[in-house]
Amino acid sequence: MADAQALDEVVGFTSDLIRIDTTNRGGGDCRERPASEYAAERLAGAGLEPVLLERTPGRTNVVARIEGTDPSADALLVHGHLDVVPARAEDWSVHPFSGEIRDGVVWGRGAVDMKNMDAMILAVVRAWARQGLRPRRDVVIAFTADEEASAEDGSGFLADRHADLFEGCTEGVSESGAYTFHDGAGRQIYPIAAGERGTAWLRLTARGRAGHGSRVNRDNAVTRLAAAIARIGAHEWPLRLTPTVRAALTELAALYGIEGDLRDVDALVDKLGPAARLVEATLRNSANPTMLEAGYKINVIPGEAVAHVDGRYLPGGEEEFRATLDELTGPDVDWEFQHREVALQSPVDSPSFAAMRAAVEEFAPEGHVVPFCMPGGTDAKQFSRLGITGYGFSPLKLPEGFDYNALFHGVDERVPVEALHFGVRVLDRFLRTA
Repeated sequence: MADAQALDEVVGFTSDLIRIDTTNRGGGDCRERPASEYAAERLAGAGLEPVLLERTPGRTNVVARIEGTDPSADALLVHGHLDVVPARAEDWSVHPFSGEIRDGVVWGRGAVDMKNMDAMILAVVRAWARQGLRPRRDVVIAFTADEEASAEDGSGFLADRHADLFEGCTEGVSESGAYTFHDGAGRQIYPIAAGERGTAWLRLTARGRAGHGSRVNRDNAVTRLAAAIARIGAHEWPLRLTPTVRAALTELAALYGIEGDLRDVDALVDKLGPAARLVEATLRNSANPTMLEAGYKINVIPGEAVAHVDGRYLPGGEEEFRATLDELTGPDVDWEFQHREVALQSPVDSPSFAAMRAAVEEFAPEGHVVPFCMPGGTDAKQFSRLGITGYGFSPLKLPEGFDYNALFHGVDERVPVEALHFGVRVLDRFLRTA
């Protein structure tokens, strides 16, 4: 069980990991090895035998296994990534890689995404070692590289090249779930992720006739691209209700005493108030233009123009997404996947989901646990190649006014010390009993 030392260690580990700069700028520009070595040393200190694995020098992953008490039980994967997105120090109240602990809060890049969870895992495992405790089922721990980019050096590499390390794993837990969502009316909701939209990062290319900017040009690549981007940005995607989102809406409607069925989902969501944020992004596919590239001089019409679009599709929605993009881009613009990953859906009536719910409710009896689908993606996508069902479960008890989601990739990322203590207790309870 989580003891006083575990509560101290989770805070120290979070701060230490933040101070190890593992900024992932994409294109291979990252080095996770120092953080991997830090994690491996602490796992070894708990009597485990961690292995360090690299596809590319410096892009290091750590995997270790804890033997459970029930050899017949399926194994459980617990994973967290060690890389973080960039942060500009001039934008922050504290240096983003200081790991400063001030007024009961740990500050820095990775405090919520997701070095806090990495630290929780380490603290729980070490507490078990001190107390001679073992989980019921085998627990495989993985700290990964490259989640904030393609995952090719991280979970993708592990799933493709080191599947044997995950033998017996049927389920996994990681980031973005079991945190406190305050609805502004006194309710505390704890969403646990049981699905993810698929990732569809797109490159659009329009080609035309290059020429002088003063001449008539009916084959202007920029014009063609701009028209396609405008159509994509204005498109209203149809409602598509997945089982996970249906379950979320059903539980939220019961919580708020909203009568009726799910035939008018938009009207129901409007009645949820702030809690609508838990479901509104996962009612439909989406495609958001994010980058434009064209030309090199104002009086030269370029022969090519390029745009990038962040697309996401619901479980079962990829075929519709492809067909819609074909229609919206039209005959003059080509599109291709720059990065694609599957959508995920996990059962909300499983024993593991029930165990997660029970663990949260034990330490937050005033809370209301609901399932939800993540609008983005995690390493669970890559591990799903091994038949591992993924859940988002990174427990944090947060004070009102603490906007957890806004701090993901945001300025002044931070996590309260008490939230880390709660997370260790809940994670320990779940992992020992799941």
